Amino acid sequence: MHRRSFLETTLLSGVAQALGHFALFPQDVHAELPKNLKITALKVIPVWTGSMTYVFVKLFTNEGVTGVGEGGIRGRAGTMMAAIQEHERYLVGKNPLQIEKHWQAMYRWPRWRGGPILNSAVSAVEIALWDIAGKVLDAPIYQLLGGAAKDKIRLYVGAGSADGVRRAKELGFNACKTGPHVSVEGVLRQPWDLKSEIERLEAMRDVGGSDFDILYDAHTTLTPEMSLELCRGIERVRPFFVEEPMLTSDLGKMKWLADRVNVPLCQGESQFTKFGFQEMVDRHLISYINPDVIHAGGISECKKLAAMAEAHQVNVALHNAQSPVMTLAGLHVNACTTNCVIHEFNQARSYQPWEEDLYGGIHIDYADGYAALPPGPGLGIDINEEAAKKRPGRPFIDTRGILKWPDGSVGDT
Repeated sequence: MHRRSFLETTLLSGVAQALGHFALFPQDVHAELPKNLKITALKVIPVWTGSMTYVFVKLFTNEGVTGVGEGGIRGRAGTMMAAIQEHERYLVGKNPLQIEKHWQAMYRWPRWRGGPILNSAVSAVEIALWDIAGKVLDAPIYQLLGGAAKDKIRLYVGAGSADGVRRAKELGFNACKTGPHVSVEGVLRQPWDLKSEIERLEAMRDVGGSDFDILYDAHTTLTPEMSLELCRGIERVRPFFVEEPMLTSDLGKMKWLADRVNVPLCQGESQFTKFGFQEMVDRHLISYINPDVIHAGGISECKKLAAMAEAHQVNVALHNAQSPVMTLAGLHVNACTTNCVIHEFNQARSYQPWEEDLYGGIHIDYADGYAALPPGPGLGIDINEEAAKKRPGRPFIDTRGILKWPDGSVGDT
C-alpha cells in the first residue's frame, strides 16, 4: 500500500458523525493507522564501499511499507549480519509501530545482552521501525519525536591541517575535527612529539580565527598521561572538546584526567545505551557525549541519552562516520533535541553514481555550515536492492589499520 493511501480515510469518523458536520481536525489532515499492519520479513543487505562493508537492514510489511536501518561495525561485517538476522524470528508477525516494546524485547529478553555487536543489531532494527512509522504517518521521524527544536543543524567536517581548515571555511563550515598525528607507518613514537602536535593545532587556530571551532579526537590512541600533556598544551587553541582522550573502562582514571585539565572532554562513541552512559554522566566526567545512533541503541535510545545528558548540563555531539542512512538517522535525533549542539558530517562531497543508485538519490541539504531539517517521510532514504547486489558486501574482517608501540606491543585505535 502506498503511504498516502493511509491519509484517504477519516480519523475518528465516529466522533465526527456524532458531532454532525464538526470534526476535531480538518479533513485533509485526518489519518488512520492500519489496523493489521505486520512485519513479514527482515533482510540484511551488506554493501561493499571500496574500503569497508556497510550493513543495512530492510523490514517488510504486509501493507507494502518498508523500513531501512543500519548497524555496521567496521571490520566485523559477517558477525554483524548474523546478529541482525537473528531478530527476524522475533519480529515477523509483530506490529512494527510498537517500537518501544520491540526495543525492550530485543534488548532485555536475550540472556546475554550488550556490547557493540548486539547493541548495533538492535539499533539497526529500531531505526528501520521508525522509518516505517514515519512512512505510515507521512511525516519525518523528528516530527514524531516532538517536532523541530531548532531551525537548522550545525555541522563539522574533518580537517587535519591549516590547509584543511582553509578548505572547510571555503565550503562555508565554521567547525572541523582533527585527530592525533603521533604515529609513523602505524608505530606510535616514543617519546612522542608533543611540540609538533601543539604547533599543528595552533596553525589550524590561526587560520580558523576566533570564530571557528576546532574539535580534537584522540580516538583512545593516547594514554591518559599523554592526553593530559596534550590538553594542557592546547589550551590556547580553545578546542571545542577533546574526544576520547582515553578508554572508558576505568572511570576513576577518567576522573583523574578530568580533574587536571581545563578543556572540555567528550566520550561516548564506544558506549551503548543509557546503562553504559549513566555513571559517566552522573559523575560529570565529561562536557559532551557523542553516542552513535547505529551503535548506542538507535533513535529512541539516543533521544533518551540526550535527555539524561540535558539533566546534567551535558551537551550532545552525535558521532557519524558511515552512510547517509546513519547520517539521516542522527539528523532526525538532532532536529528534535535542544542539547544536540553540533553534528559530525562526512558527506560534504559529490556522491559517486553507484551511491546515488544505492540510496535512490541522496537528499541531505546543507549550506553555510548547517544542515536543513531532514524532510522525510520516515528517514527520507531507501536502499535499492538491485543496486546493492552489484556491490556485495565482504563479510571478512576489513580492519582500519593497526597501531603499535615501538616495542611491537599493540596500541589502541
